[in-house]
Amino acid sequence: MRYLPAVVVDVVLVLIFAAIGRASHDENPAGFLLTAWPFLIALLIGHLLAALLPGRPRRPWTVLWGAVVWIVTVAGGMLIRVLSGDTAEVPFIIVATLVLGAFLVGWRAITALLRRRRSSPDADEATRSESLDEPND
Repeated sequence: MRYLPAVVVDVVLVLIFAAIGRASHDENPAGFLLTAWPFLIALLIGHLLAALLPGRPRRPWTVLWGAVVWIVTVAGGMLIRVLSGDTAEVPFIIVATLVLGAFLVGWRAITALLRRRRSSPDADEATRSESLDEPND
């Protein structure tokens, strides 16, 4: 169950990527599932691979987990597109790699920064209270 929130966030981001892409090419954004489905399949495979890797990242919200999911999503999504008879032109590969990287790794990096910031004041407070408890010689 701890994997589900990260998978849901990633699915939503892949759907947003597909909708934005279709809209930017004056295609009907309502057909975003036609663009998204290969990436969604690859995304789920990426999560499965990240969970099965030896010495794997233990938490699906880590940047390392996101990097595994990102690489598999882009490579697998492109492969599935081509095998299904669609195209994978170089500009599309570049854009998909950059946008999905920003999406799938980006939210995890932001989460890591926020967690560090949140734990940092607690650590500072603990250090201050320990120094107050020490007797002055």
